[in-house]
Amino acid sequence: MSRVGSGPFILTINGGSSSLKFALFREAPAPVRAAFGLIDRIGLPNGVMTVTDCAAGQSESRAVDAPDHATSMAILVEWLERTVGMDTLKAVGHRVVHGGMKYTRPEPVTTELLAELHRISPYDPEHMPSEISLIEAFRKRVPRLPQVACFDTAFHRDLPRVARLLAIPRRYEKLGVRRYGFHGLSYAFLMKELARVGRAGEARGRVILAHLGNGASMAAVKAGTCIETTMGFTPASGMPMSRRAGDLDPGLV
Repeated sequence: MSRVGSGPFILTINGGSSSLKFALFREAPAPVRAAFGLIDRIGLPNGVMTVTDCAAGQSESRAVDAPDHATSMAILVEWLERTVGMDTLKAVGHRVVHGGMKYTRPEPVTTELLAELHRISPYDPEHMPSEISLIEAFRKRVPRLPQVACFDTAFHRDLPRVARLLAIPRRYEKLGVRRYGFHGLSYAFLMKELARVGRAGEARGRVILAHLGNGASMAAVKAGTCIETTMGFTPASGMPMSRRAGDLDPGLV
C-alpha cells in the first residue's frame, strides 16, 4: 500500500455488528479516496482484513484476530501508523445509526454526546454498541484527534408529523417513541448523485429512493426533503431484510 501517498487525510468509519468498514480520503475541496478496507468477522473465527489502494487498483488481504470492536480498531490504527502515520489524520467521521430526538445533523464527539448514545443504545442493540465502542476506542488511542458522528436518522429529521407518529398514546412521543427512519447517509448520497447525473430540477421534484442490500428500506422525497419512509422507531421495521422480518401482522402471534 505504498502508493496511498501523503496527507493530510480524513478517515471515515462504518462499524457493523461484525465488521468495520473504513476509507481514507485525501483532504481537498472535493476529497479524494486514497484507500478503503474492511475488517470482517469481528468476534468470530477466521477474521480477515482487506485493504484496497485506489491509486494502484490493488487489494491485499490478511488474517486477523479481532475478538471485539476495540481490538479491530487497534488493528486499523496499527495499519494507519504503518501506512500513512497517525499525524497525517485531520479528523475521523463515524456512521452512527441512531441519533434519537437530540441529534439531527453531524456532531463533534463529546462526553455529552457519548452519554446520550449510550442512553439510546437499546433502540438498536445490533448496531449502536459496536459503533459506540469504536468511537471510544479511537478516542482513547488518539484523544486529541477530532471525531464527528454522522447519523442515519438525520436525513429524516424533517418528516411531517403525520409520518412521525405511531398509532399509540401521544404521551409516548414525548419519551422519543416515534418513527425516525434510517439508511439516511445512503439516501443523502443518492440525492447528491441524482443532482449530479439527473436532468435539471429532478432532485428538487418528487423522488422515490430505495436502499436495497443486506438492509433494505425506501423513502419518499419532495423538494429535497424526506416526507415518508418505510422504517420506524428502530431499523427492524419496514421491508423484509437479510436478518429482519420487517413489519409483521400481530395476528401471527
